[in-house]
Amino acid sequence: MLEIRRGTKEDIVQVAAIYDHILTEEEEGRAVIGWIRGVYPTENTAKEAVKNDDLFVMTDAGRIVAAARINQVQVSEYADANWKYQDILPEQVMVLHTLVVDPGQSGKGYGSAFVKFYEDYAKEHNCPYLRMDTNAKNQAARKLYARLGYWEADIVPCVFNGIPGVQLVCLEKTV
Repeated sequence: MLEIRRGTKEDIVQVAAIYDHILTEEEEGRAVIGWIRGVYPTENTAKEAVKNDDLFVMTDAGRIVAAARINQVQVSEYADANWKYQDILPEQVMVLHTLVVDPGQSGKGYGSAFVKFYEDYAKEHNCPYLRMDTNAKNQAARKLYARLGYWEADIVPCVFNGIPGVQLVCLEKTV
């Protein structure tokens, strides 16, 4: 049975294992995400999310298959983006960060289901403006988000999460 809940300290090891699995897929040429092992994401990424109480995990039959951070923190790089909706209050914006699906579980609709949860969560918290980002290299994520109705507001060149040379695709949608 599929469930999405807040992540706990006990979930950190499993979430970090998903990060590791994705990084291995990238290192072996089976995925292009734009992440670097030991730089981002790391176990500390999950620990920080739990500490801030904004890690969410998706479980299927009790096993974590996907995770992300959901909060109202717009990373500093967002200030450089040419958003369609600029004259809005920060408290009206919900942000999805570091959405991951275990590569061994891809193709099962977990990513789409997680984004739907994020959208519903934003509505429940009176945040009609949704924002997220991905690396321009990550064509799979870009296709998924486009299919789910997100538009690419801008691409911001930057050092992102310690990774140099990122072309940060800033995406948005309203609910």
